[in-house]
Amino acid sequence: MRVIKADEIISAVAKLCVDANRNLGSDVYHTLRRAAETEESPIGRSVLEKIVENADIAREKQMPICQDTGMAVFFVDMGNEVLIEGMTLEEAVNEGVRRGYTEGYLRKSVVSDPLRRVNTGDNTPAVVHLTQVHGDKLTITIAPKGFGSENMSGIKMLKPSDGEDGVKDFVVETADKGGSNPCPPIVVGVGIGGTMEKAAILAKKALTLPLDSHNPDPYYAAMEDELLERINRLGIGPQGLGGRITALKVNILTFPTHIAGLPVAVNISCHVTRHKTAVL
Repeated sequence: MRVIKADEIISAVAKLCVDANRNLGSDVYHTLRRAAETEESPIGRSVLEKIVENADIAREKQMPICQDTGMAVFFVDMGNEVLIEGMTLEEAVNEGVRRGYTEGYLRKSVVSDPLRRVNTGDNTPAVVHLTQVHGDKLTITIAPKGFGSENMSGIKMLKPSDGEDGVKDFVVETADKGGSNPCPPIVVGVGIGGTMEKAAILAKKALTLPLDSHNPDPYYAAMEDELLERINRLGIGPQGLGGRITALKVNILTFPTHIAGLPVAVNISCHVTRHKTAVL
């Protein structure tokens, strides 16, 4: 059994919060640069160049890439030989978020109740998705999620008879309805299968996958490419000003499901698709 002290988790999480909000991942950054080179619309190309410039300034000046520094979402893989000493995992993660968002001067956007809407003042609580795996390591991935794009996401309980075409149409319709609201070019996470909530978690997790990767199953890899092409044919373009680059990538994750169902979730992310990982 390996003991990891809560203070180690707190420190790692605090650094992840700041790093994710200031330094755009290389996969997203290089995809944006390529998009700026291939966009045919002069306005769209100019917008993409400004987006890349903004990411450069954020990294150089160590300032947030976007004013919406998001609700802190975590995917944690915890080895079955790990024992956390001093706090529970969620307590340590929340303390790390509290410190990271306060000491890093990141905007605090979380309210303590969805209807009474009093700000918690420290961007806690975080949303933590925990998976137990084999081994003695703790892998922590943060995905700060802005809500301009989160609000454009959707879930639908399709019938099995809706099949592949039903899934594809729902993904494209969701992107189309979002229009300029999620600050395109977007990244689209798709979760298929499981139950309603499982599909939603899969879609969120899909946004943490590298943009230069594909689903390992050729069937779903081909679907990712087709959906990206269809979404880019919508003509929404960078920041909704027209062009061929409406989306940067579509990532699909799947899970077995019930014989009577076909849950599909679509999680939209803006061009600032933030995700960073630390391994303890």
